[in-house]
Amino acid sequence: MKQLKIIVEKHPDGYVAYPLGLKGVVVGQGDSYEDALSDVKSAIRFHVESFGKAVLDVDPPILEAFIAEAMIEV
Repeated sequence: MKQLKIIVEKHPDGYVAYPLGLKGVVVGQGDSYEDALSDVKSAIRFHVESFGKAVLDVDPPILEAFIAEAMIEV
């Protein structure tokens, strides 16, 4: 077992979830928070089965994750 931090975003058409601290790109989606979380967990398992447990070895590990808002001029 390995604990990962997972970001879940709410969009107008559903939810998107992705893990932090994993080598490679893994995304899940769903109509609800729970569906997106379940989908990304399944995608993570598939990713590890496909590429090996080395995808979990990220150094240095992510200790905390923060959400910030910033104004930018475009």
